[in-house]
Amino acid sequence: MDPNTRGPEEYGQDDDGGTPRPRPSRDPLAPDFGQHTPALARTVRLVAGEHLLTVNPVDGSEIELRPPAGPSRSSAAESGGEIPERPAKRTAEQRAEAERAARPPAPAGTARPAQPLLGRQDEREQLVRLLARGRSVRLTGPAGSGRTSLLDLVAEDCEDLAPDGVVRLTGFRRTSADLLHDLFHAVYDAPRYRPEGDDLSALVREIGAVVVVDDLDLGGTALDELLDATPECAFLLGATPDTPLPSAESAVEEVALTGLDRAGGVEVIEHAVGRVLTEEEANWAGDLWFESEGLPLRFVQAGALLSQRDQLRSGADAVDAFGVFEDARPLAGSVDGLAGAGEAEEIPLPSLGEAAAPAPLLAARLSASARATLRFAVALDGEVPHQAHLPALVGDTHADAALGELAACGLVSPVGPRYRLAAGVQTQLEAAGYADDVETRAHSAAQHYAWWAGHPSVTPERVCAEADAVLAALTVIVPTTTRTGEDEESTAVQLARTAAPAFAAGLHWSAWESTLHEGAEAARLAGESADRAYFHHEMGVLALCGGDLDRARSELEASLALRGAIADKRGTVAGRRALALVTDRSGDIPGLAAATAGEEVPDARHEESAPPPRGIQAVLPTYPPEAETVVAHREPVGAPARHNRGGLKSLAKRNLVAAGAGALLVAVLGTVVTLGATSNNDANDPSDRVGVNPSASTGLDDGGLDSDTPGDDAGSADTGEATSRPTDPGPDGTMGTSDDPTPTGEAEPSSEASSSHGSGSGGSSGTPKPSSSSSTSPKPSASSSPSSSASSSATTTPPPETSAPPSPSPSDSVSNSASSSMSSAPASPISSSESSGAGTSASPDQVI
Repeated sequence: MDPNTRGPEEYGQDDDGGTPRPRPSRDPLAPDFGQHTPALARTVRLVAGEHLLTVNPVDGSEIELRPPAGPSRSSAAESGGEIPERPAKRTAEQRAEAERAARPPAPAGTARPAQPLLGRQDEREQLVRLLARGRSVRLTGPAGSGRTSLLDLVAEDCEDLAPDGVVRLTGFRRTSADLLHDLFHAVYDAPRYRPEGDDLSALVREIGAVVVVDDLDLGGTALDELLDATPECAFLLGATPDTPLPSAESAVEEVALTGLDRAGGVEVIEHAVGRVLTEEEANWAGDLWFESEGLPLRFVQAGALLSQRDQLRSGADAVDAFGVFEDARPLAGSVDGLAGAGEAEEIPLPSLGEAAAPAPLLAARLSASARATLRFAVALDGEVPHQAHLPALVGDTHADAALGELAACGLVSPVGPRYRLAAGVQTQLEAAGYADDVETRAHSAAQHYAWWAGHPSVTPERVCAEADAVLAALTVIVPTTTRTGEDEESTAVQLARTAAPAFAAGLHWSAWESTLHEGAEAARLAGESADRAYFHHEMGVLALCGGDLDRARSELEASLALRGAIADKRGTVAGRRALALVTDRSGDIPGLAAATAGEEVPDARHEESAPPPRGIQAVLPTYPPEAETVVAHREPVGAPARHNRGGLKSLAKRNLVAAGAGALLVAVLGTVVTLGATSNNDANDPSDRVGVNPSASTGLDDGGLDSDTPGDDAGSADTGEATSRPTDPGPDGTMGTSDDPTPTGEAEPSSEASSSHGSGSGGSSGTPKPSSSSSTSPKPSASSSPSSSASSSATTTPPPETSAPPSPSPSDSVSNSASSSMSSAPASPISSSESSGAGTSASPDQVI
């Protein structure tokens, strides 16, 4: 140790700068009450389809898009989720090792000789021939008919038929998708990869193997999906008569398995007892054969009954010198003396009824540990816990030997990698009273599994092997869950929290889904909001991996609502990330769902304003009514947001409507501007001379408006039109020149007339005053120039003189038109066109 330069170990760290170590206590005898570093949660990264899933048992699993595939399997293991483009197949040695691991464990204790398969040679040869030709076969037989033993022998005969060997699977409570994933992992070396969709189909199509599936629960369309997905595989299916039949198009061969004959049943009993049966026992076996229809399981159990009878007859001192069966003496009277002829009379043969339902009698003569194991199996819906759990569950260090006792008596049978109660045993035990303490046993099993599944030394694969027992315990204790206290934790919630991440990491996703549902219900009953939010989050992630985006969105939003109520920041971040991925996958725009929630957006209508025909001035367009205006609906602040299923379709409709409204507005503005620009052809247009002040006003010193009265012009036959312009072109024949004759006095509209003659342009302009009003407002004027168009000349032509009664003077008409034009909008082209048409109707030769 250098006093000047301290090393990392002096700061409570390892030499490599790793995890800090707690400082040791100064007093070695005193307990260390220091705060230790909490154990890190076990997280697992795996690839599920196109997603990278990080199983987090604390805040919830995190999901993101799958990264590019790694270059090799070693780098894939280090990166924790990246895999090669094509997973490699297992070798023959690896397949054999995986098959040994998938088999049920051998019972503890002395190894017993295997039962021979009697009377099944014809069926065995027929199955091998069909499989050698590449045909799929279904072996149908009732429970207890020896179907599993026959499948094992046929699988040994077909080891060399296919390039990928023989793959053994269990179909007990498994779907077609589960079987496809089990087949993939049995052939390919991909421990942290779960392909989906097209990737899974492409990989299993390359598998060429003899697939043995026992305890099949599928039939019809589901079985067709399994067979169609694996065209290079030959299936050997074991099923009961209650299993749905395959479809007619599947071309699956059917082989029925019947019972044994009478001689075969007696031979099975003699093999179990280890001796030749007496005449009385042979007759008893014949009666049993007739009642059991020759099922081999019944003869195995009958042989166990005779073996127990022989042990009871031999006496306790001669059976076992070590006292193994001391606690297994439930009989009322003890058996004294040595074995002899009289002993058989004291212990008679079981009755035919006891032989038909032998489970209670067999269990009564077993050890206490074996009977306790049977009670746990009844409480767990027939699932027998692994023999490694029996000492902790039963409370006996030698309870692992109980599995051997149960297997020797024919009370349990292998199902996949575990054991279950044999056919009919659970019903018989329940009738005998073994189901009286189901809830207590299930609660004890749940407490044990909750501690065991969360232990760091337990791998996810071991938890998946006990999946059925865990689910059975949850099914029993979840309905009995009640609200817990502040310092208490619900056993069901704790078991679901520890088992669900293990099922996810072990790729047993059907068990993962069932555990999440049970855990969410237990958390609701217990009032645990944090745990309930976790389960909803995990269900959302699972739905996202499966492609169910609607379900994923609803579950994640429910989780976020619960976490927002308890202020769980880290969980909220994980939930928002997953929800953002759902939004990205579904194509929705963030924030659009709330704006368009519950609103049915109409389809966009593509409308464009058609241009007016050439030479015809367009009329001002009418604005669309307000009822057709699209208004975006905005939800209240406190209202829960409902989700719009439209996605990008709703956004496209809204954009099209907005674009159409904008185009219509631009067309209206452009038309107005165009009209304003093209209507200002006449520089002396009277509409331009109208100001904001009135054209006639009352002065301070006069009493009224200065205007002509009808009596002043009584002798005039004026029509009310201004006729001050010359109508005779003069000698040169050109209108508007200096040699044109001036109008006569009769045509003078008023006593005030002003004319201005421009020099240099050859044009003249006359601005007649319609009245002698003293108004200071501009007066309407009419101008003409040589550059005027023909239409303008026609407009200024005066109408013909007519004989009519006295009418208002032109000043009144002009005054009124000027006043009306001042109070209204600028004159439209329509009015100009009408006045032009009226002017052109008069002949130029007529003079007022």
